[in-house]
Amino acid sequence: MLSKRQIKYFKSLQLKKYRLQERKFLVEGAKGVQESLQSGLKVAHLLGTEAFLESIEPRIKSSASEVIVSKEADLAQVGTFKTNNAGIAVIEIPDQQEISIPDDRLSLALDDVRDPGNLGTIIRVADWYGVKDIFCSLETADVFNPKVINATMGSFTRVRLHYTDLEKKLSEADLPIYGALLEGDTIYESNLEQKGVILMGNESKGIGDNLKPLITHPVHIPGRGGAESLNVSIATAVILDNFFR
Repeated sequence: MLSKRQIKYFKSLQLKKYRLQERKFLVEGAKGVQESLQSGLKVAHLLGTEAFLESIEPRIKSSASEVIVSKEADLAQVGTFKTNNAGIAVIEIPDQQEISIPDDRLSLALDDVRDPGNLGTIIRVADWYGVKDIFCSLETADVFNPKVINATMGSFTRVRLHYTDLEKKLSEADLPIYGALLEGDTIYESNLEQKGVILMGNESKGIGDNLKPLITHPVHIPGRGGAESLNVSIATAVILDNFFR
């Protein structure tokens, strides 16, 4: 069972300050925990109800460094779920590797996407369409925020996020850069290649002025109703879908 000290420690990982200090983050719920155990990520601690832990194959469960049988009430204290009858994985934050933008497939770039729910949904959408890499400005929401992790529904194990100087990274890429702009060409009539970068901007301000000159293909989603704009995660899904239509 979890001690008060353990509960306090694990709960602290909800905050970015302590995630960075301890180099660990939380994954909650049966699906996320199961996918984490099979992902190759280093699971430092596996907390779970007796029934949930018994449901996991021993071979998979053994990938966790420590397994702790926990009460549902303790899991609810540690994590962000109001109720949790399954488990929580405490995972080591992997070291970020600096890579170039791939030139043989599509990647996403996010300029200052702040909302954790939006970021998590974008990661899930990217996973659906087979996008493996997302390049994020340094101001973009923290991928290891529990709200982001929960919104990905396990997709964070298959999509890599790279936090970087986005202006420098995009300027070094000799690739088509498709930028989501209100003044762009309609996405339905654009010639879209399945390689390059799709650049999405901040929820309220859009793509920053410093990045607009780097866009080689401005595109927009034409609306037919009265809404002022689309949510950035929905817009990402619509644009990605058109690349594979």
